[in-house]
Amino acid sequence: MINDQSTPSLYTWAGGAEALLRLTEAFYRRVADDALLAPVFAGMDPGHARYVALWLGEVFGGPAAYTGERGGYEFMLSQHLGRAITEEQRRRWLNLIMDAADEVALPDDPEFRAAFVSYLEWGTRLAVQNSAADATPFHGAPVPKWGWGEAPPYLAP
Repeated sequence: MINDQSTPSLYTWAGGAEALLRLTEAFYRRVADDALLAPVFAGMDPGHARYVALWLGEVFGGPAAYTGERGGYEFMLSQHLGRAITEEQRRRWLNLIMDAADEVALPDDPEFRAAFVSYLEWGTRLAVQNSAADATPFHGAPVPKWGWGEAPPYLAP
């Protein structure tokens, strides 16, 4: 699919802010009952699901609400530093959010789901790297902007 002004953003295609909030609320209900992930998110801010929905919205072409409320990429990065996320936890996170996407009926067309999963795969792998004890993450990156196609590697100016 070629991006042009007539192509809706992933945010719009997904159903906007309401759809992404339904997704993250369904996801975190699953997390609370999951033996592997519940300890990772124990004591999380009551607004966490909403913040993740804002993040996803901004990444997928919606308003810059996460940046406005939370400070953008740098704040997201700070939430992962030192958490030592494992590959098993990453994969469970992916499985649960995909199950939640089905539960809340996010679009299931192959094009949307491919782009959606592409970001989640990329983002969770980055979270694992940035959460390692010896991580040296790049600071100052922008919030990623995900679309229907491929994302090139981010290179600092």
